[in-house]
Amino acid sequence: MNKKLLSIALLLFPIMALAAGKNVKANDKAVSFIGRTETLADGSVRYDWVGTYLRTRFTGGNIAVIASETGTSYYNVIIDGKVTKKMKITGTSPQKYVLASDLSKDSHELMLQKCTEGEYGCTTIHSIEIADNGTLTPVEPKKRLIEAYGDSYTCGYGTEGRTASERFRLDTENCNKAYIPIMARYFDADYRIIAHSGNGMVRNWGDKKQQSSVNMSTRYTQLYDDFSTKAFDYNQRRPDIVTINIGTNDFSPTAIPEAQKYVAAYIKMIETISKRYDNVPILCITPHSSNHYLRAAIQLLKESTANIYPNVHFAMLMNNIINDDVDLGSDWHPNYQGQTKIAMTLIPQISKIMHWEVKE
Repeated sequence: MNKKLLSIALLLFPIMALAAGKNVKANDKAVSFIGRTETLADGSVRYDWVGTYLRTRFTGGNIAVIASETGTSYYNVIIDGKVTKKMKITGTSPQKYVLASDLSKDSHELMLQKCTEGEYGCTTIHSIEIADNGTLTPVEPKKRLIEAYGDSYTCGYGTEGRTASERFRLDTENCNKAYIPIMARYFDADYRIIAHSGNGMVRNWGDKKQQSSVNMSTRYTQLYDDFSTKAFDYNQRRPDIVTINIGTNDFSPTAIPEAQKYVAAYIKMIETISKRYDNVPILCITPHSSNHYLRAAIQLLKESTANIYPNVHFAMLMNNIINDDVDLGSDWHPNYQGQTKIAMTLIPQISKIMHWEVKE
């Protein structure tokens, strides 16, 4: 073989190798993860925060993941912007999960989105499997990024429940139908969610003590929700705006905490996020179901931060936007319609803060 032919062969080799190979490591440059994740020594990617998603573009008509799970997690499979199925991943041994098959062999975009919370399972994506003649290419990140801290309302707890009286089941949780992904789709933004159902800023739902030992104040700086307490190093892309929607559980029945303790923990969160993300705009949300104790605490927070944190904003109250008969899913949590109302209430406020355009 002459030198010219050898040079051409060497240039073509990486493409030929990719086309011939079936398995691509999860940490390949063609695969991106949005959310808090950890890349392991073998190229696997592990995570448990609700809403975490991977994206890639593939050809060849078929795509699958090799994944393992500490518990059970549900996932939305989204192909070319449309949810094609919701599937369950479970089992500690790596297994193959087919995401799409027999599609046209040209380019398709995959989004694999974790619907459920870390409390129920931590996922490891070991590799991506494609057709023998398939390829993977990266998907460009969106120009906007929203980061959200919250509780069950942010997680999408019970969004697929049929009635308010229906008890929660894991398969009724779907973060894609919660207000943050709804707003992200509206603004054509990526998002990251750091949220855990039942947790408050200082006190969790129904706790008989005024302060819970583990709460969102202890979780939000972690790499994982529930799998590990390893610290998050904030080495990811800076969000354009941060939302905080925490407080419903703090002021749930029994041992209501002192407002000052809630406010102190909230301000510490604001200061930490502001420092890590260079004074990113922060929108503090009063939950739609807030009682007078929580509203009083938020008012104290507003007074305590006035003229001190110019990056902090407060959303308008939205206590009268939900109709109990049609807007609620499992355990009296907002269903998709209720979550859409919350998103529609917040969208113009985010537009004002960020100068992002609104659409008809």
